[in-house]
Amino acid sequence: MNYGLLGCDFTSAPSRRKPITLAVGRVDRGRVLLDSMEAFESLDAWATRLAEAENGSWVGGFDLPFGLPRELVTALGWPTDWLPCIRHYASLSRDQIRDAFAAFCDARPAGGKFAHRATDGPAGSSPSMKWVNPPVAFMLHAGVPRLVDAGVSLPGLHLGDTRRVALEAYPGLLARSVLGNASYKADDKARQTPERLIARRTLIEALESGRAPLLGSAGLRLKLSHAQRDRLADDASGDSLDAVLCLVQAAWALDQHQAGHACWGLPAFDPLEGWIASA
Repeated sequence: MNYGLLGCDFTSAPSRRKPITLAVGRVDRGRVLLDSMEAFESLDAWATRLAEAENGSWVGGFDLPFGLPRELVTALGWPTDWLPCIRHYASLSRDQIRDAFAAFCDARPAGGKFAHRATDGPAGSSPSMKWVNPPVAFMLHAGVPRLVDAGVSLPGLHLGDTRRVALEAYPGLLARSVLGNASYKADDKARQTPERLIARRTLIEALESGRAPLLGSAGLRLKLSHAQRDRLADDASGDSLDAVLCLVQAAWALDQHQAGHACWGLPAFDPLEGWIASA
């Protein structure tokens, strides 16, 4: 099957000021091509885009958690099968989620308040139950039920339309492989410094040259026009670049799939928790 690529920088509260950003592209002879960037100011508009069959076959990397820690789900007495758990989670309000998670944390010792998924260690990701800074628990709550309702497949978690494949991505994992712990983005204008601009340019150059370890391992490199390169560097929020990083992780997963990997490069993982592509 001939898959296109999507990369999604997600927010649980999209607006005109900070929309959901979607990078659209494809792979051609080892080059990851960026065809367009799309923005969605509402969750419903984003979900409608993903559900449209006329957009063809695609594999997408989505920057939001696809599951909760088993330890947390078990402690709360929620369903331990993935889809019933997601349906239950979607039925709760954000206040109910916050109260349940805060009570769980309050009962635990300092230094171990949050439960973690197995993928958090190798990916260096925030716990998916975290409701502030960043509020990834609310990203899961807003995004994953809509992915299910859009009919897409989430490998290892939920079988939907195999022509539309959604994978959990994490741009920070790919960025750190190039930049270490150097920051490359900030929503706060006061923190949008020349150093972060240099970091974005360094990261983009590594993707284009194939020096990013993930791309090098697959023999891939990102191909950009001058205008695209400038747009990614000039977006100090990092939203556009993060969408492209997710696109690149989707390209890696597609390469794994075409090489015969049964689950898009994902290892064996807990089918309640999910796993981040390329971790």
